[in-house]
Amino acid sequence: MDTDAILRRQHGVISLRQAIATGLTPRGVHHRVAAGRWRRLYPRVFHRADQELSDTARVWAAALSAMPRAAVTGLAAAWWHGLVDECPEEVEVTVARGRQPAGRPGVRVRRRDLADADLVLSRFLWVSDVPLTVLEAAVELGTEGPAFLDRMLQRRVRLEALSRAHRRNLGRYGSAAAAGLLRAAADGAASEAERQLVRLLRGAGLTGWQLGYAVSGYVLDLAFPAARVAVEVDGWAWHSGVAEFRADRRRQNALVLGGWTVLRFTWDDLVHHPNAVLTQIHAALAAATPA
Repeated sequence: MDTDAILRRQHGVISLRQAIATGLTPRGVHHRVAAGRWRRLYPRVFHRADQELSDTARVWAAALSAMPRAAVTGLAAAWWHGLVDECPEEVEVTVARGRQPAGRPGVRVRRRDLADADLVLSRFLWVSDVPLTVLEAAVELGTEGPAFLDRMLQRRVRLEALSRAHRRNLGRYGSAAAAGLLRAAADGAASEAERQLVRLLRGAGLTGWQLGYAVSGYVLDLAFPAARVAVEVDGWAWHSGVAEFRADRRRQNALVLGGWTVLRFTWDDLVHHPNAVLTQIHAALAAATPA
């Protein structure tokens, strides 16, 4: 490829190594910078001065600044794959252990060895493959991570692929948080959330509740029978089909008609908004008429 073709492919970004491979000399590159045709973004990474520095160009520049053998990872990889709408201000790139590329403004360097199964060439750029990208982006998104992971399980990736990517990268930064997200997303999501609810109630000193309480032909996740307050834990959306959704609504209607107050919480509510959960439970108990 010639220089112009590389610049077009990489949204106006080129490295010194690439420029020399096309036949330019270091002196020729210096002449383009001195003439104002190119501007230096990082040492040995340049951008066409007459072209806007787009998000795509920023990602290319970050990757080239850590070359050779660098891959875009984290939220920047999620954006590159089209999984999130906004490109982060700081682009994460991963390099092999033992390499010591200098830090750059707008670039975060992680040093670790990624398996071939966790890498993919996308639009001529090495990035982490979708399963690992989804896991790491979910961790990086914090309180928004569960909702993001839920969407990805519905649209882009299977739970088994996420689990395999997690096992290949045990011990990495964020590994423990990713394990928690995977447990909540697994088929036992309801039981994991119920355990979180029980820990919450015990910590708050609330009593008078029962797990798996049977009433009107239904089994409630957790109930305060004396106050007729039912607490239901919802699984993530990807677990629920149309039939399950309709059955849940029929069940809730029957309970309300039977004089029960029904509260519904998600795993995200229990983990990230525990005080709000307790406030609503206290309010329902205070307002309840004893059975």
